[in-house]
Amino acid sequence: MTLSVQDIWNDVAAVRKTAPLVHSITNLVVMSYNANALLALGAAPVMAHAREEVEEMVAIAGALVLNIGTLQPEWVEAMKLAAKKAASLNKPIILDPVGAGATSYRNRTITELLVMAKPAVIRGNASEIMSVSGLDSATKGVESLQSSEAAIDAAKTLARKIDGTVCVSGATDIITDKNGKTAFLQNGHPWMTKITGTGCSATAMIGAFTAVQSDYWRATVSAMAYLGVVGEFATEEVQKKNQGVGSLQIKILDALQLMPEKEFRKRLKMSLNGD
Repeated sequence: MTLSVQDIWNDVAAVRKTAPLVHSITNLVVMSYNANALLALGAAPVMAHAREEVEEMVAIAGALVLNIGTLQPEWVEAMKLAAKKAASLNKPIILDPVGAGATSYRNRTITELLVMAKPAVIRGNASEIMSVSGLDSATKGVESLQSSEAAIDAAKTLARKIDGTVCVSGATDIITDKNGKTAFLQNGHPWMTKITGTGCSATAMIGAFTAVQSDYWRATVSAMAYLGVVGEFATEEVQKKNQGVGSLQIKILDALQLMPEKEFRKRLKMSLNGD
């Protein structure tokens, strides 16, 4: 198994060059920040939630992102319609099971979405991934009480179940596929967890990368690697100025747009199973 820094940077460049349209049915808390993150990355966001138009929107999009952070029945129905349409068109579906395990409604919604269409990628924190895979795991609202390493086996099981790719976010981001191919990324910074929408933006970015890279495991690694390096770099920049997480939100957007290739290559910390 090989995946080089050059491969990842080529994927970043492909997103910037093609500006793929990413259709997100996402949560109210993060909608604006996710859209801005996609724009800074070079992609084109559309946040269409109405049942009356989601099927048409999916048809012109490069990928569909489903985020269950702020559920309501109308949006769940829209997600199902969009997922079914995306599957019929072989468009990648990226699922963010926010707060999985916290309530029966969330768990039921996830089950219904998985029955409707298999996502190409599921991204969540360790507790969420363990819950979706069928393991009991403690959550605190939508926050994980588990390390990403604790969810490796659950992620591999889930990847086989959906015949796709699973990403566990954490201090170490772990990305595995149905064949057990696994990448470990160790960039990022704890301050990123203090900004609402950083994880959801990661999911949205995976949507952009899957729209330009047909190897969805590689696309997921590329998206997470880029955001991890961006977040690490941005945090160091604001800390130099004695600024806090409010400034970090803006700096992450700046770095998503302007991260130099040389800086990315220097900072990336990635290992692959077997390395």
